[in-house]
Amino acid sequence: MSPEDDEEREFDLRWADRAEHKEPSARARMLAARWKENPPDPAPFRADPGPVTPRRSSWASTALVLGCVAAVILLLGYIQTRSPY
Repeated sequence: MSPEDDEEREFDLRWADRAEHKEPSARARMLAARWKENPPDPAPFRADPGPVTPRRSSWASTALVLGCVAAVILLLGYIQTRSPY
């Protein structure tokens, strides 16, 4: 096969865009089949967000992290003082 034959066989996007019938993607076909049996509930374009649950205080999270770091530092210091080397 010569390189010229490869160029002729190369897929031409302009030719594909001019196609009369375009097959939907696999995902579009899957959703169409699923929605035919069980259609989705109608939803507004931008639904109102649900109620916001209160988050824990950032101070509590910070204290927990710093406490864990301090505990690890103390544990490593204790292990180092107890080792014979």
